[in-house]
Amino acid sequence: MAPMSTYIEPTYLEPTYLPVAAGEIGLFTDFYELTMAQSYFAEGMDGEATFSLYVRQYPPDRGYLVAAGVDDALDSLAAFSFDDASIDYLRATGVFTADFLEYLRGFRFTGSVRALPEGTLFFTDEPVLEVTGPVIAAQLAETIVINQVQYQTLLATKSARCVQAAQGRPIADFAARRTHGAEAALRMARASYIAGFGATSNVLAARRYGIPPTGTMAHSYITSFDDEGDAFRAYARMFPDRSILLLDTYDTIAAAHSAVTVAREMEADGHRLTGVRLDSGDFIALSRQVRRILDDAGLDYVRIVASGGLDEYELERLIRAGAPIDMFGVGTRVGVSADAPWCDMVYKMVRYDGRPVMKLSAGKASLPGGKQVFRRLDGQGIMTGDVIGLDCESVSPGEPLLALALSDGQRTVAQSPIAAARQRVAGGLAALPDDYQRLRGPARYPVSVSPGVAQLERQIRNDLTAGHP
Repeated sequence: MAPMSTYIEPTYLEPTYLPVAAGEIGLFTDFYELTMAQSYFAEGMDGEATFSLYVRQYPPDRGYLVAAGVDDALDSLAAFSFDDASIDYLRATGVFTADFLEYLRGFRFTGSVRALPEGTLFFTDEPVLEVTGPVIAAQLAETIVINQVQYQTLLATKSARCVQAAQGRPIADFAARRTHGAEAALRMARASYIAGFGATSNVLAARRYGIPPTGTMAHSYITSFDDEGDAFRAYARMFPDRSILLLDTYDTIAAAHSAVTVAREMEADGHRLTGVRLDSGDFIALSRQVRRILDDAGLDYVRIVASGGLDEYELERLIRAGAPIDMFGVGTRVGVSADAPWCDMVYKMVRYDGRPVMKLSAGKASLPGGKQVFRRLDGQGIMTGDVIGLDCESVSPGEPLLALALSDGQRTVAQSPIAAARQRVAGGLAALPDDYQRLRGPARYPVSVSPGVAQLERQIRNDLTAGHP
């Protein structure tokens, strides 16, 4: 693993990387979205609808969420279409009428989207984005929008918690081989970097997003040599200024002594061993023993890297125990958000044809009307609470967070540079009081609704329940 202190600041705007080919995005939807769309079409319903994307309940132990995948959702909507092969497939199902299929053949998303900028901290019930457009277009947007934002938000949030737990020690993304597919691995690398990771082992992600690449060696490299020390020497010869030696293939302590020998040979040639890596065993005890061996040999500059089964909870345990570990490689548990692999993110209609609407289902009621989120800060720039208001309201004091990002189906602002999103996460966490960042049992951040939202909710609830026992 290359030294993660080497920070490469990307200076370019990322190209667009769609989750599926543009002409097939129309098919990346739940079947009932298309059947509803056909019914809207047959009924001549083309009124403007607004849908709100938000999280109803936090995943376990979360006190905040990091918006990620917003740019991918926006790019997907801007490219939303049905190519000829997609129309042929839908025709072959025997479900859709010829005139509706012709409508889809020329379909483009012509709506607008107001969204949180990538990397913004948000909380339950707050819209991450709101989609407004002809009802068919806004309805068909549902699946791709939830798919892109929900997963990446989970990854960015879990990664941010790991950064918090590591207390300034660099972390690298090692998750590619265990994520649920190639696209997931790429999104994980980007989401974790936005959240504060320093590097990724995923070479394609490193190239695509401008993230520093990093890596050490595998156990197979060690076992391919007759002698562990020979493996260390061969690697050091090839990479004299970036060698991190893997210690736990056979006997970790014996390997640490071999690493000392190789490090001294490197010093004689004018080079320095960068580090050693622990990938199994009792990280607390082993790191202390290895640190002592290195320091006794005058190699206090050699860093210790740990990887294998790490997440924010394990990182917190290691740091609290004073384990002398300098860097971490984090993989499986973060790449699949193991303790919270999904969240209750939903996409609900809040307005149709100028009429605010809401859902009354028990435990799943929605707030009516198009909305804005207003963030309140104290005199020191610390977050004190958010207010969910109507999109026509002004709440003072309060900074509006949702901004126009898509108009008439086209991006109104370029995709957020990864460095800007990364800075947004860091700034948000610096402004969020510690009580809401606890890894276990965080306090609930105060989110209220404005008088306008409260009055509208009461009015519609009364209208919907009038005459019903």
